Amino acid sequence: MAIMAKKLQPAKTAAIEATKESFKDYNDFIFTEYRGLTVEQITALRKKLYEKNAPLKVVKNNFARVAFDEMKIENVADYLKGPTAIVMAKEDSNEAAKVLFDFAKDNDKLKIKGAYIGNEIYDEKKIEAYSKVPGKKQLIAMLMSAINGPAQKLAATLQAYVDKKSQEGGAAPAAEAPAEAPAAE
Repeated sequence: MAIMAKKLQPAKTAAIEATKESFKDYNDFIFTEYRGLTVEQITALRKKLYEKNAPLKVVKNNFARVAFDEMKIENVADYLKGPTAIVMAKEDSNEAAKVLFDFAKDNDKLKIKGAYIGNEIYDEKKIEAYSKVPGKKQLIAMLMSAINGPAQKLAATLQAYVDKKSQEGGAAPAAEAPAEAPAAE
């Protein structure tokens, strides 16, 4: 639980409300330590995360603790120690985690502390495993290709049958014209 003063200064109350406001549209949060990264490196990381619709926000730890407590998100206080940057994601948070782990390979100063994903706390190992799972869009593409493959095969087989029948001199059975009925007298 966050440490709350009996009487908060208006500026701090406003800062906590602004923090809550920035968190409210997101479901998943990944906590990182950025100590030692240059401004250029953080900017490059933010750009990569922005492409995945996952902004990176640096917030005072105590403000974040209070905001998470008020949002009924528990057990994240352990990740809010030291310089902390929070990556926020609405969906496909594994894509954001993948960006973080890829960036951390080249920049050993970035540390992924843990995450709050789908109402569950992930430690560093679990979030790393989660980052290796395909994203929602990738899974849909894989499903569509699995569905589309047999349909394409069937269409090609039917087309080959039609082509074979037309080469044999007769029209394909489906393309034959109906015989005319004799005229009634």
